[in-house]
This record gives sequence, structure tokens and C-alpha cells, in this order.
Amino acid sequence: MKKSIIYTGGGDKGTTALVGGFRVPKTHPRLEAYGTIDELNSHIGLLMAETDDLETLDTLRFVQHKLFTVGSYLATDPTKTDFRIESRVTPEAIQRIESAIDRIDGQLPRLNAFVLPGGNRASAQAHVCRTVCRRAERCIYRLTETGAEVEEPVLIFMNRLSDLLFVIGRNECVRRGDDEIIWDSKEGV
Repeated sequence: MKKSIIYTGGGDKGTTALVGGFRVPKTHPRLEAYGTIDELNSHIGLLMAETDDLETLDTLRFVQHKLFTVGSYLATDPTKTDFRIESRVTPEAIQRIESAIDRIDGQLPRLNAFVLPGGNRASAQAHVCRTVCRRAERCIYRLTETGAEVEEPVLIFMNRLSDLLFVIGRNECVRRGDDEIIWDSKEGV
């Protein structure tokens, strides 16, 4: 089998091809949405390299596969091509994320204040993932404002995922015995 060439030159003038071959500007909201999903998936890969918690790794591996499919789904404009990619975000996928949140949160001390990112590398990376996830969610909603339809389970999944990443961040501090950094409202005043 011949190896494919990674570069095509097709994007050299500021456009890129969606699934199905239709070209859009690289600033298009659809590209922003699936590009931010891709960015999130990369950050999750870094988080996975920083944790040794097997349940967290298993959950994040599941999330990475879902995000890759969601990115492919968002990279397809069904009004421009007959080709269809399903998001495959099911109620069961959302339930799996919610169950992981409940399991992790049940192991954590009650939170009475805002937590700042940090404490250790894994916790800080989980918070980076959380904020990129929230940006991805905003990008997806911005895409819907252009008239694009996005399956409701995708929106729910992204919302729950940021919550999951928050509790993973907390858990990475607590399980390692590191102090969470609590926001002091008087600090910096």
C-alpha cells in the first residue's frame, strides 16, 4: 500500500474541505466547532499522560472516541452533501459521563468555595480541558446560530463533559494528597 501524502496545498488560500468535499473559509463556525473539539481531544490526551488513575483513563479513552466521532459529525454539512455521519452520542453515552461524575464526586470532600486550576500537573491539565470544552460548547452553539442543526445529545454531552473534567481536576489533587487551590475573594484586592 502506498503511503498517503499529508499535505495537499488545498488550504493554502484560506479554505478547507468539509466531509463531502465542500470548501469553506477556515474561519467558518463549523470549522471552529470541530477544530475546537480536536483541540480538546488533544488536551485530553495530555491529561491521560499525566494521570495513573485507571478508571479516569478508561473514561477519558471513551470520551476521546466520542469526541472524534462528534468532530467528524460536525465536519459534515448535510445541506451540502448527501454523505452523512452520525454523532453516535446516545442517552447511554451521556449516562456513562453522568455516572462517572457521580462516582468521582462521591469520593471528594464537599466544595464550599471556588477552586483555582492547579495543585499538580494532572489537575491543572484537567482544568485546561474543562475550559477548552466550554469553548467547544460555545462554538457549537455559535454554529447553531448560523442555522445549522446539531443533535441535542451532542449539546448535552459537551455540557456534562465539562462537569466531568472539573471533578477529574479536583480528584487528581485529592487522591494524590495535594491541596486544592481555593479562591480567596480578598486576594489581589
